[in-house]
Amino acid sequence: MKKEACGVFGVRSLDGKDVSRMIYNGLIMLQHRGQEAAGISTLNEHQIHMKKSTGLVHSAFPENTLHSLKGGIGIGHVRYSTAGSSTLKNAQPFRLNYPKRGIVVAHNGNLVNYMSMRNELIENGRHFESTCDSEIIVHKIAEELIKTKDIEKAVYNYMESAEGSYSTGLFTGEHELFAFRDPHGIRPFCFGKNDTVSMFASESVALNINGIEKTYDVKPGELVAFQQDGKIERKQIMKGEGKHCMFEYVYFSRPDSVIEERCVYDVRIELGKSLAKDYSSKADVIVPVPDTSRSAAEGISRETGIPVAEGLMKNRYVHRTFIMPEQSARSLSVEMKLNPVRSVLKDKHIILVDDSIVRGTTMRRIVEMIRKAGAKKIDLWITCPPVKSPCFYGVDISTHAELIAATDSVEEIKNKLGADELCYQSVDGLVKSIGLGEKNMCMACLTGEYPTCLAQKMADSMKNQKNLSNQRYYEMSC
Repeated sequence: MKKEACGVFGVRSLDGKDVSRMIYNGLIMLQHRGQEAAGISTLNEHQIHMKKSTGLVHSAFPENTLHSLKGGIGIGHVRYSTAGSSTLKNAQPFRLNYPKRGIVVAHNGNLVNYMSMRNELIENGRHFESTCDSEIIVHKIAEELIKTKDIEKAVYNYMESAEGSYSTGLFTGEHELFAFRDPHGIRPFCFGKNDTVSMFASESVALNINGIEKTYDVKPGELVAFQQDGKIERKQIMKGEGKHCMFEYVYFSRPDSVIEERCVYDVRIELGKSLAKDYSSKADVIVPVPDTSRSAAEGISRETGIPVAEGLMKNRYVHRTFIMPEQSARSLSVEMKLNPVRSVLKDKHIILVDDSIVRGTTMRRIVEMIRKAGAKKIDLWITCPPVKSPCFYGVDISTHAELIAATDSVEEIKNKLGADELCYQSVDGLVKSIGLGEKNMCMACLTGEYPTCLAQKMADSMKNQKNLSNQRYYEMSC
């Protein structure tokens, strides 16, 4: 079973020009969401082109490959896996040749009832080449289209049977382009248009780079159709109730993205201010762990007057450690990724700012690194409250056993990490900083309260059976 927390991009050209370059540009802007594989599929007349490759976007799509991806409609995807091995067969998009002269699907999220849906489709004669839940979506949509001959009914029937998060892009060989989002809107999804193109993407920055400034969120439970004449038709397929992932604001999304009409940068400034209002320190300098903590460090500085300095220098050619699937890779990557600036740290009392502590392995190494560089005192301020429960909606937090806050007190965590002080964001401070309201956010990894039934059942059972893995429970319950 693979969980995905990736990046999706889709586009329709309104003037007949090829879209592969725009997809490429959009995926570059979404590269932070997935670094293991990338894929692009385009439609030229009734011919579907597809190219998928492991690695980063710029290496996966050299110029000659982009030129070969002809067509005025296309979908792209960047991927990382949060369980199991990384193989090209699990890269997106996924394609079927029938009906509608072919269907191509890419999605960001995770189907909680993956196994039950897969087993049902297999019983109906469907065959699978991957362990990725996006392949479930394309098969289910195809099956429903054969029955109903109607895309709205097909998407509705899919939503009726699926549990989990799915921000999904789809095109058909009949030149139809759609975007739809799960009824809770857990993962972000936006769209927009100008005089020459209509687009959708996981984050607004992918639209901005292609000349679209005004963006709109795909609503929870909504289907958006992008017509050839430039019209965008919106249909509420299923009643939606926003349960937007708080981790998108804390960590995943780029600070220059706008999600649910809130700039991520501004939210992270507020997260820093909130910490500074709850805690005090006589530190000499604030040091953010690059890159996601810079905005919060600025917010702390605005409240306290303590200066911010780059005490950790980042090697930008090393992948994000949190989204690496293997712990060994994450551990080695810390030293390759960050290097201390000794002149900033030596003999200083510092506030070290980071977005979250999940497993604790990375932070322990960072604290050791700063200690060796000569810091005399380290106050660790975290912009996210303690992460205590697994995520089943597409973030790499799969078992209670992985989570240091699930078993250890704040004092115990502080001692394990080697910090002098440990200050977590409060849940109330998080909610106020994001500004969506508690009832409109998914904070299951903090509270253990899930917006969908099977996810709650799984989490409760895993908590009671400490050695039961996420994967094993999927097999038992579905």
